Amino acid sequence: MFQAFRIRDFRLLWGAGLVSSLGSWLLVLALPAHILAATGSLRDTGLVLAAQYLPQLVLGPVAGAVADGWDRRRLMIGANLLCASAVAAMLLGTAPGRYWVLYAALAAESSGTVLYAPALQARLPAIVGTGPLLSSANSLTSASGGIVRLIGGPLGGVLLGVCGIRWLICADALSYLLAAAAMLLTSRPRIGHRDRNSLVRVAGRDLREGARVLRGQPVARALLPVMVVFVTANTSLGAVLIAFGVERLGGSAHAGLMLSGLGAGFLLGAPVIRALVDRAEPRTLLTASLAATAVAYFLLFTSTSLATALPAATAVALCGSMSLVVPQTVLQRVIPGAALGRVSAVFLTGEAAATLVGSVAGPFLAQAAGLVAVAIAASLVTLGAAVLAFRSVRSAAPPRPGSASPGPAGTPATVTHGPPPRTPQGAEAPAGAGHPAARSPTTRTAERGR
Repeated sequence: MFQAFRIRDFRLLWGAGLVSSLGSWLLVLALPAHILAATGSLRDTGLVLAAQYLPQLVLGPVAGAVADGWDRRRLMIGANLLCASAVAAMLLGTAPGRYWVLYAALAAESSGTVLYAPALQARLPAIVGTGPLLSSANSLTSASGGIVRLIGGPLGGVLLGVCGIRWLICADALSYLLAAAAMLLTSRPRIGHRDRNSLVRVAGRDLREGARVLRGQPVARALLPVMVVFVTANTSLGAVLIAFGVERLGGSAHAGLMLSGLGAGFLLGAPVIRALVDRAEPRTLLTASLAATAVAYFLLFTSTSLATALPAATAVALCGSMSLVVPQTVLQRVIPGAALGRVSAVFLTGEAAATLVGSVAGPFLAQAAGLVAVAIAASLVTLGAAVLAFRSVRSAAPPRPGSASPGPAGTPATVTHGPPPRTPQGAEAPAGAGHPAARSPTTRTAERGR
């Protein structure tokens, strides 16, 4: 599981992601709890998540063009600096009546995250290769997500009461700056000529190119609708999770402990992912993990005490992390490195649309019909994603041991069979690996690797 740590650039990215994610997870609980306490509205609290995902829908196509056409290392550094500035601007929106500033700052932070995510996704195979070390890197990334969830949520809840929201905002901004510094230490990629003209035109062309590449990869093509359906359900629950913890479980401290349960699930899931992702058929693994996630959703949101909520939250994260890592690993293995950023942008755009729908629908349905109604609907939709995965995702043989070996840090992998070698663009990581991550507190980190 720890083999990828032998590569210096991966260690730097993993550490940057850990620090950056921890800073963000301090606010995952604190920011919605702050707005809920001030407004008393599930709708206003849920709009925190919607504000973050609108830029992903708008900028997703451009992000792929930028990731495949620019220096990914510089792009990742710049995205962290943009996020740090946006988070710092939240200090202006903590006063009553100025919460619109928080929504605007979250949208600006998300813009940096959108630019970061495809570059991160496209850079990892260039560092660790496409064989067993890729599975190691993805499982370590999932483990880092578990660590920050285990620590960040409860710590944010405690510090919110002790220090207040302003100190937590400052800590998150600092974490982005530290992540940018770590990425500055990574190896400089060899870069050829890149066309930087008319990003909108290039983005439209690259989305079409990404869709064309997907059409030629049946397994990857089938994953797109599965992930869109799953993300819609996941986000609808993520948008009301903090409100559920505060109102149903007894306050922000108990909500923080529930987030710890999610963190424990991610940690437990990391070795399971490492053991299964190279051995089991992707269709079988994805179908089983989605079905188990649906059951865990229902158990969590029908809980009335920590005694039942904690194991349910652990199961949500364990199964949900598998549901995210399996498609990501498949994409990284079957899509050529030169097109991976553009294909990632297709997925990012589709998932952003799904997230925007879920982040609005979840709070509105909860306000109208209650949290249990949201849980039932999301569980049924996730079961639908499991059925879709079983029926549409074709069989794919897991890679043989030694299928790829990485070259020096920052250079392309040497691939002995399978997809073409990855281009030396930089480094990247799977969902939750290293940086601006989605703030949805259920299973999605997304992609922000944060």
